Order: sequence, then structure tokens, then C-alpha cells
Amino acid sequence: MKIFITGATGVVGRRAIPILVAAGHDLTAVVRDPARRGVLARKGVTTVGLDLFDRDAVRRAIDGQDVVINLATHMPSSMMTMMLPGAFRENDHIRREGAANLASAVLAGSAGRFIQESFAPVYDDGGARWLDESAPVRPVHYNRTVFDAERAAQQVTAGGRVGIVLRFAWFYGPDGRFFRETVKMVRRGMSPLPGRADAYFSSISHDDAATAVVAAIDLPAGIYNVCDDEPATRHEYVVALADAFGLSAPKPLPAWISKLMGSAGELFSRSQRMSNAKLRSEGWSPTHPNVREGFAAARSYVVFNPPTSWRR
Repeated sequence: MKIFITGATGVVGRRAIPILVAAGHDLTAVVRDPARRGVLARKGVTTVGLDLFDRDAVRRAIDGQDVVINLATHMPSSMMTMMLPGAFRENDHIRREGAANLASAVLAGSAGRFIQESFAPVYDDGGARWLDESAPVRPVHYNRTVFDAERAAQQVTAGGRVGIVLRFAWFYGPDGRFFRETVKMVRRGMSPLPGRADAYFSSISHDDAATAVVAAIDLPAGIYNVCDDEPATRHEYVVALADAFGLSAPKPLPAWISKLMGSAGELFSRSQRMSNAKLRSEGWSPTHPNVREGFAAARSYVVFNPPTSWRR
């Protein structure tokens, strides 16, 4: 199968590509960095440089493909900068126009399937209730364009093809900069999560997110939550993280911190106990059912591959 993928060098894309190559698929990946192009080329992946905002170029690039996977994002450089005005402007541009151009190209060409990344924590506060894909959603100012990206996939489905939306929960993994910042905060005795200690915080490891992308090649059209089996409360999350790295669990953040963080703080504080039952019913399951096991695996990786920033 011919598969075209954006976001190929991100934390999920760079894990999904080896699995797709091993399965015998013919991959074309969008990569800007010449050095990274060389790495992928040696693995048998065709690479292209592509401006996702150039509609005609996008159509030419995916001509003849069977599946288009859009994992392209542009995240702020740190947890602090993500709170600044305009921090998500480039990411909004990608979700609003880049996704639309890819969907339009799919409908104009031969591709039968479009897989679009999305962000699961747009659900309203659900308390202790399980939240499936039909639960009420309430985005805040900084992440409203999540629905622009999802709409692109839905338009593919409306056009007679298969549009898939993968609503990823909060990512974690040893090579993710936000995860590294989170560990550093706990090392310093600071809790990384605003909100009540008993509020749920749903997560997914980078590795399991990648296998969900691969599974999406065979899924029926629709929206799917991508999260682990056992969402943790904020207290459980922080304790599991501290235990994995041999640290003392910090005290919860005071409630007023969330208000200082604006709309992002309000979203981050919600209790979101997400269900992956729909995706599991299609045969996918996470390797790490909960963060306690996932953090232990991340710790094992760090022991053998310690980043310089973690040695302090």
C-alpha cells in the first residue's frame, strides 16, 4: 500500500514509520531537514519537502497514494512558552489550512483514506464519568482549531472516502520535551499538573500512539479516542511519575495557579476520564495500560540513554 505521511519526524511519526515499513508499505514522508531525509532514505522511505499551505503542491505530492496520514503539528518550545499569546499560531495554521489542503487533495485524487491527528482533551469536565467519543466537547481559545482539523477528515468521509480522526490523549515518552520538563519539575518538588488531586488526567505513551496510527489504516470511518486503559487521577499520575524516577511526590498546585494560566489552565484542570473502548473494539490495545507501567518503561529507557538535560 502506498502511504503518504506528514509529521514523520515527530514523536509519533518516527515511531509509526518503522512499523509501516516492516509491514511492507511503500512510504513517502514529508521531511524538511536534509539530515533526517537521509536517515529515512536509508530505511527505504521516500522523502519530499512540501509546503502544506500550497494547495496545488499538496495535490501533486499525494497523487497516486492510497492512504494519507496527517500528523503535522507545530508545538511551542516549552511548557512556559505555550502560555504566551500567539504560541499556537503556527499550529493553528497547520490544523486549519494544512489539514484542509490534504483533505481536498485526497478527494481530488485516488487516495481512499485520510487519517488526521487530533487532541482528545477537548472534552468538557466529566468528573469521574467515562468519556467516549460522543461526550460533550468544549474547546478553549487556544485549541479551537482542533475542530478545523477534524472537519477535514469528516469532509473526506462525506465525499465517499474514509476519514479517520485520532483524538490523542496527553502524550508522554522519554524523548518528549514536555515529559522531560514534567520530570524536572517533580525533581524540584513542583507538581506539573493544575487541577484537583482527584480529577482524571488521561494519557497515552508515544509508542502506543504510533500503533494506533498504524491500526487506523484498517479502521472504519469515524472518531477514536487514543488513550490508555486506566486513566489516572492527578494525584496518581504525579505519584507514579515520582515513583518511577525515585523522587518524592510534590504537593498539589494551589487552585489559583489555574486561573493565572488563562484558558489553557482551565482546560488542563478538567477531569477527563477518557475511554478507549471504541478503538479497542477494533483490535487495538495499548502496550502500557496505565502510566505506572508506562513511566517505568520510560525510566528504563533513560537509564541507558540519559539526556544531558536530565543529569542535573
